[in-house]
Amino acid sequence: MLRKHKLQLTEVLPLYARLGPAEQARIFKPSGIRRIVLATNVAETSLTVPGIRYVIDAGFARISRYSHRSKVQRLPVERISQASANQRKGRCGRVAAGICIRLFSEEDFESRAEFTEPEIQRTNLASVILQMKILGFGDIETFPFVDPPDNRLIKDGYRVLEEIGAVDGQRKVTRIGKQLARLPVDPRIGRMLFAATHANCLTEVLVIAAALSVQDPRDRPMDKQQAADEAHAGFRSEESDFIGYLNMWDHLEEQRRHLSKRKFRIYCRSRFISWTRVQEWHDIHHQLRGQLHEMGYKENQAEGSYEEIHTSVLTGLLSNIGLKAGGKDRDYLGGRNSRFMIFPGSGLFKKQPKWVVAAELVETTRLYARTVGSVKPE
Repeated sequence: MLRKHKLQLTEVLPLYARLGPAEQARIFKPSGIRRIVLATNVAETSLTVPGIRYVIDAGFARISRYSHRSKVQRLPVERISQASANQRKGRCGRVAAGICIRLFSEEDFESRAEFTEPEIQRTNLASVILQMKILGFGDIETFPFVDPPDNRLIKDGYRVLEEIGAVDGQRKVTRIGKQLARLPVDPRIGRMLFAATHANCLTEVLVIAAALSVQDPRDRPMDKQQAADEAHAGFRSEESDFIGYLNMWDHLEEQRRHLSKRKFRIYCRSRFISWTRVQEWHDIHHQLRGQLHEMGYKENQAEGSYEEIHTSVLTGLLSNIGLKAGGKDRDYLGGRNSRFMIFPGSGLFKKQPKWVVAAELVETTRLYARTVGSVKPE
């Protein structure tokens, strides 16, 4: 909208977490002309952008919340707290005096919560509960937290652990629960790995598990979406986004072997892939592999089949399966009567198979399944 106004000697820059490092760095480089930065609340704290004289605060943010009812990570747009508003105000006046314009009234400001709720009160607690049990901290219900989590979230954490077999009906940690606590990933992802050790597809599932533990390495800049989609098309699989991760990994490892570090970096950039996130993916893969070797598990020599890989994935993601609803709409019927749609960026969006399993269900404008694989009930 702002660019359409063709403002004289003014550049408009975006700033959000998924933006590539080169684009993010642009806001720190002086340009000599007036600059408007449009930012999410990634800029709210501990960021000093030089030369900011005005802050315009709309008073909203997307806040991650785990819904114990629908068992879904939601990203609703909410009114920010007073503390957040004060942080935003602090972005200007760092270098010289500045002005903050709030697009809401003083009464509205006074009626807001003083602080944003701590994350422990709005997240899935499965991993916390498991670690506490293993470390002998007793029951989470009686632990003296500074901000105790809601009982419904605690119940839900136990439900997830029971679903993957980490605790039994009496809430005692099982043998597999003890093993899961040793892995530095979400218990559901850990559960896939242990299933893969028995299904002869640990090599493949290690790559998938590490990919699910980092941000998607594919970049899709606003102004080059089509070019990015074309660059990523070679990795896509119409059967499963999990296989898409494997394709991307094999391709990148092949390049890594032949190229110097600098050339590999340039190659990633040319294919719209974030080099830093690829490094993170690689590091987590290395860490998980080392941990499983220590526990006595080795990778498979023969290639794992589609069936073996997806059976292992399902073991960790039982509650994320969906069945295509009848009719022409693109809805799927999920667990607990939820209805979701395959995310448009998925390789399966056009094909819409009958049964699917998703790595995560995220609610933004509606409920979307991200990273999806088609499964056959038999």
